[in-house]
Amino acid sequence: MIRVLVAGLGNMGRSHALAYHAHPHAEIVGLVNRSDVDLPAGLQGYPRYQTFEQGLAETAPDLVCIATYTDSHADYAVAAMQAGAHVFIEKPLAATVADARRVVDTAKRLNRKLVVGYILRHHPSWQRLIAEARALGGPYVFRLNLNQQSSGATWEVHKALMDSTSPIVDCGVHYVDVMCQITDARPVRVHGMGLRLTDEIAPDMYNYGQFQVVFSDGSVGWYEAGWGPMMSETASFVKDIISPAGSVSIVGADASDTDNIDSHTRVGGLKLHTLSGDRMIDLPDEPDHQQLCNAEQDFMLAAIKDSTDLTRHMQDAVASLEICLAADESIRTGQVIELKKDA
Repeated sequence: MIRVLVAGLGNMGRSHALAYHAHPHAEIVGLVNRSDVDLPAGLQGYPRYQTFEQGLAETAPDLVCIATYTDSHADYAVAAMQAGAHVFIEKPLAATVADARRVVDTAKRLNRKLVVGYILRHHPSWQRLIAEARALGGPYVFRLNLNQQSSGATWEVHKALMDSTSPIVDCGVHYVDVMCQITDARPVRVHGMGLRLTDEIAPDMYNYGQFQVVFSDGSVGWYEAGWGPMMSETASFVKDIISPAGSVSIVGADASDTDNIDSHTRVGGLKLHTLSGDRMIDLPDEPDHQQLCNAEQDFMLAAIKDSTDLTRHMQDAVASLEICLAADESIRTGQVIELKKDA
């Protein structure tokens, strides 16, 4: 039985905790959150701690699930691994590339399992999208976005996230990871632009951003993300991959309610276009958000049990974060960012 401490009880933390609660090989030994929050009935009986340090010291877990704000990720992950625990950490892995590498280096040095919460990697429909795109062959054009017309409680969450993380970093790492899985090529340079569309966030933050990334094989990618009640839901969910042999696109997904977390992963179907014609690929019975979180934790627990080699997983997490942080730097400086070959 794997003893688990869950830190952070927002949307993702609660879902991960429910996954561990239901898993036959996991036992929750504590929940950490700075403030009191309402929890589902299944989670109400577990010990609760207001500080990560207290929870870690008093529970001595085998596994720590970190779903706190990004600026705490690296320090919490390193402390957990130094205390003897493996780590599941929500994306983004860290607030800086240097901190992301520090976490990965610690996992390697201490022989701990480190899994980053790239939920799309566990979604069969997104796995099919990646496979169909790779079968077309590159170089590729990637056109991906996720604009969220958030309001009410979701807008409050987004504003809190923007105290430390921009939309193109928080959301973008998912979709840049998809780009990297398809092309396998090294990112070369990134150019971003963004705009602050509300006075409700800090003067140095923006709630809309987009960027272009160029890969060493000639592939080019575009990603766009915006949060807030002013965002349009027209073309808010674009997922196209184009190659010389054709294209594959997500179609049929109900993205009209971008405030609904299930809409962010839903595919519906794929349209495969080749020079010889078009074909629709139906994808029935897609998993919902909780089922995907369950799959992530199945993977985490299996990685511990089977001593899975997670080297490539960790490298990919750093690479996708580097691209998104370069885009953020580009927006803030107005400069194109060249990426180092040895990064």
